[in-house]
Amino acid sequence: MIRQKSFENEKSTLYLVATPIGNLDEMTYRAVHILNEVDYIAAEDTRNTIKLLNHFNIKKKLISHHEHNIEASSYKILELLEDANIALVSDAGYPAISDPGYELVMKVIEKGYNVVSISGANACLNALVVSGICPQPFLFYGFLNHSDKTKKKELSALKDYRETIVFYESPHRINKTLSLMLEYFGDRPIALCRELTKRHEEIIRGKITEILEVCDSLKGEMVIVVEGSKEIIEQTFDLDINEQIEVYMNEGLTSKEAIKKVAKERNLSKNEVYKSYHID
Repeated sequence: MIRQKSFENEKSTLYLVATPIGNLDEMTYRAVHILNEVDYIAAEDTRNTIKLLNHFNIKKKLISHHEHNIEASSYKILELLEDANIALVSDAGYPAISDPGYELVMKVIEKGYNVVSISGANACLNALVVSGICPQPFLFYGFLNHSDKTKKKELSALKDYRETIVFYESPHRINKTLSLMLEYFGDRPIALCRELTKRHEEIIRGKITEILEVCDSLKGEMVIVVEGSKEIIEQTFDLDINEQIEVYMNEGLTSKEAIKKVAKERNLSKNEVYKSYHID
């Protein structure tokens, strides 16, 4: 177990700083403060980050940290954390969300340093709450694989999920991706959100077939929010409810735990399972 009390120790800290996804006004006071306070800033693309820093008059040493130099830059950052605090930023939004960061976070945790997130803009949540599609529960999937063969396998595995699913996609692949979603998901309601927080922000809500009619003309990074499956999947069980409860109890679960597990497996309420078990 690793227990981190972020602000009650003297350890060095890696800050994960969310940056604007379009509108610079999304930058929080706390984010600006942290970037001014740290010793170094690790950036996905230093050319993009320097523009952001110049806008807020932040002058700090930059370290390049992107998918092509993860091992080397992670090693350098871990060395610097021995006596320095570092902020990690991506080009837009949260580090580690479809951007570099996860591998570094794991290494920093292993070394015993603090990892602290600094709240800010996130395209997934922005799109989810304006989509008009039930926002919870939801699954964030991010980018599908570029290979059509692999993408088909991914969509096939997701087609029965009942949760709302959020994807990221680029404009030159949007037509193909929506066509495959239509094939595997059926003509579900979706929301296509593009250029979020920018001047040309647009949210297009409708069935997949409707949005396919206009998607060829769309530009900018996109978020696709897809309604979960509404199909009722018939399930068959080898054992009846009481027999299954007894199996779980023989495996060491309490009756309460066994009832809860059977209810979840069969998409029933705990009360239904409880009554069946105790009536019989």
